[in-house]
Amino acid sequence: MTIQRMDHVGIVVDDLAAATEFFVELGLVRQGEGAVEGSPVDRIVGLEGVRADFAMMQTPDGNGRLELVKFHSPSSSGGDGHAPANAPGIRHVTFAVEDIDDVVARLQARGAELVGELERYEDIYRLCYIRGPEGIIIELAERIG
Repeated sequence: MTIQRMDHVGIVVDDLAAATEFFVELGLVRQGEGAVEGSPVDRIVGLEGVRADFAMMQTPDGNGRLELVKFHSPSSSGGDGHAPANAPGIRHVTFAVEDIDDVVARLQARGAELVGELERYEDIYRLCYIRGPEGIIIELAERIG
């Protein structure tokens, strides 16, 4: 048996509303939202007393989804929201965009910051890393020519 497809990437956040607004500004569409709790959820994630809200976001083409999750319980020890791009673990999610300058400007107006610089990579892409809410790193890629 083989994998059918990648379904979604999950990102845990403290401020679900701010993270959702950030990804809406980027161009994702809110597909749904809700709350989860109870023993089946506890068993799936391996925690006790889980109570969480989520928002499922989808790319405009319908092929990519992002699940934003706010855990109300149990409490966590927290993470490093400003870990560098080379820290172990999932570091970034990449989105193909049109008009990268416009996207960067709109996200910066919402408080996002460039991690490095907006760079031309050979004659293929213009690329940058941008840090959004809670330190989430998003790579933006605009294909050239």
